[in-house]
Amino acid sequence: MEDGGRAHTAIVGWACMTLCLVSCAAAFSQGASLSACSDMMPRHLRVQLHSSNSNYVTVHTNMSFFFPGDKVPVTVRSTRDYMGFMLQARRVSNNEIAGMFIFLPPGSKLLTCFEDGDTVTHSDKSLKRNLSFVWKAPDQPIGDIKFFISIVQSYFVYWAKIESAVVAQGGQN
Repeated sequence: MEDGGRAHTAIVGWACMTLCLVSCAAAFSQGASLSACSDMMPRHLRVQLHSSNSNYVTVHTNMSFFFPGDKVPVTVRSTRDYMGFMLQARRVSNNEIAGMFIFLPPGSKLLTCFEDGDTVTHSDKSLKRNLSFVWKAPDQPIGDIKFFISIVQSYFVYWAKIESAVVAQGGQN
């Protein structure tokens, strides 16, 4: 009877763990959660952070400066497929999220962290590689910015806050 009880307990434990993992994976398959807004870290169980120096993803724009109200194209390129992401523009001076995204590729959606449309995340778990966005600068001056992206390759492997070069606000003294 003891062996049967242990086997039953093991099966119940395995089933509970499987349900937990499936429900957690399903919860993030439609985008990052609001809890990731400030630090851009995935909230998966036992994820493995990789050094941003060894990533295979770049985020950049073809503009070295912008003016208030400008639309800035942003490109994310990768040499490998990934499932999830979170993209933000942040002020260099204080790391605050700034502006809003006005063009998104398929498989992505807007997320409101602090202001409407200030963050983009994945909307499904389809494999992604090269994505293009358009960010709109606020109408008032905000200073220089950088774009940051966190990439989730799989449920357990991710890179956080990969950054672009500085995009300077034009017309500053």
